[in-house]
Amino acid sequence: MELLTIGAFARLARLSPKALRLYADAGILPPARVDPATGYRWYSPTQLPRARHIARLRQLDMPLARIGAVFACPANQRAQALTEYWNEQERAFTAKRQLADFLIAQLTGEKVAMYPVSVRAIPERALLSCTENLTADRIGEFATPLFALFGGPSVPRPDGVAGLPFLRYHGELGPDDDAPVEFCCPVRASDLDTVAQRFPDMLVRNEPAAREAYVEVPKSAMTTALGFESLHQWLLEHNEQSDWRPRQIFLRDPTRAGESDTVYELAVRLI
Repeated sequence: MELLTIGAFARLARLSPKALRLYADAGILPPARVDPATGYRWYSPTQLPRARHIARLRQLDMPLARIGAVFACPANQRAQALTEYWNEQERAFTAKRQLADFLIAQLTGEKVAMYPVSVRAIPERALLSCTENLTADRIGEFATPLFALFGGPSVPRPDGVAGLPFLRYHGELGPDDDAPVEFCCPVRASDLDTVAQRFPDMLVRNEPAAREAYVEVPKSAMTTALGFESLHQWLLEHNEQSDWRPRQIFLRDPTRAGESDTVYELAVRLI
């Protein structure tokens, strides 16, 4: 089959040569042939359906890396991968809508419905931790393998909520701004030395007993900012002080939770 120049292929695919180069560099649409002397790219007409599919996914604001992950799935799982992505987008939009409603209510002086805040005591405990500077979009790749490793029975942890691994945020994160994010795993005191030897790259430290205020966040509102705002408002109304290093304590795997299920608790230590 005769190959097409990048310009001809771009016209048929209704894409720009620049977009094709981006897709090639991302590994999701490599040229059928690259001239070794000039670096010029040639495409096969059989690549047109994939090119148009990529273009449509980009219209859904799907990142190139996520598109690559979709194509890496077996053909019978790609529809589910796209469904999961779109559900994430809808939750993100809902979170933005809630934040917009909150800000509008603040500007108009209306009362805003907040998450109910509870208080509990957390006993003294030992923690294994590691910290990285992250932007918001990199939290998943940092935290997911750590929760998988430390969230199971292989690490002896205290009973109850005091034994659940969590993320601690040491600054404000955004798509372009990074801040330290700390993963912490509580460890049963009697097993601390043994566990620490298994994970020599983890920092070991003791955390004193304290009270913490927390809210429960359902899957449908995982990305909302109202949890943080609810804690802020509660601290002001109750004249309480916090170190304001919020902790995200996951209770279940978000991919297996229903939209109304509580996925995590957002907590702050009281001082």
